[in-house]
Amino acid sequence: MYGRGYQGSGMQFGPSFTPPIVKQLMIANAATFVLQAVFPGVVEFGSVRPALVWQGGFLWQPFTYMWLHGGLGHIAMNMFVLWMFGSQLALAWGPQRFFRYYLLCGVGAGLLIATVPYLLVGLGMTGSYTLGIPTVGASGAIYGVLLAYSLTWPDRTIMLVLPPVAFRAIWLIPALFVMTLFFGGGNVSHVGHLGGVVVGWLYMRRKGEAQRSLSLERLKYRWRRHRMRRKLRAVQHEEMEARRRNRDRRYH
Repeated sequence: MYGRGYQGSGMQFGPSFTPPIVKQLMIANAATFVLQAVFPGVVEFGSVRPALVWQGGFLWQPFTYMWLHGGLGHIAMNMFVLWMFGSQLALAWGPQRFFRYYLLCGVGAGLLIATVPYLLVGLGMTGSYTLGIPTVGASGAIYGVLLAYSLTWPDRTIMLVLPPVAFRAIWLIPALFVMTLFFGGGNVSHVGHLGGVVVGWLYMRRKGEAQRSLSLERLKYRWRRHRMRRKLRAVQHEEMEARRRNRDRRYH
């Protein structure tokens, strides 16, 4: 998953060291997953339901939802991404800052999950039934981690396995939003994902770590550089084809 620019010029799958804070978060999520399997009522009690949060006084739900998951595949993917990208970030930031940021993004996303449906209902864009739909998962916190990673090391190359595509880390969040929009199905909480990104960006901006990578001028520069690299690769390909044709004429 990691590519060029990750502690050297070679390719590497995953971090070489997993910080204790990342291990502890993974264990906490796994333990909660076992708990909810044994006691299914935990999901009803801890998932975010907008009506229960703001009308029923279940104010803990924007915190508890991020430790619950909808299935084995759900928790496996979230924990894999936490391990893959959160390990390097935790090493760079330290455990306390990383843990505070993880909670901030998760809880912030939970508050937006509980609030946005009311705005949509008020605008007539959806029905009131959405106020009772439950949401679980650590994706808000995970997307915050992905954003911080992409802003901290924007020029690292990320190589996906499926599909086999390589791109710079700065484009990680847009790429994931596109994939979840088209292939995520109907049970994906886009508000939760976007909420984690928004909260994470506000945090990074307050720390002065977002402007360098997300300013309009910076994005224009990256786009121009991307186009120049594509043109260079096209020229190199044409030169290789020309040399190949010359060899073919020489031998045939």
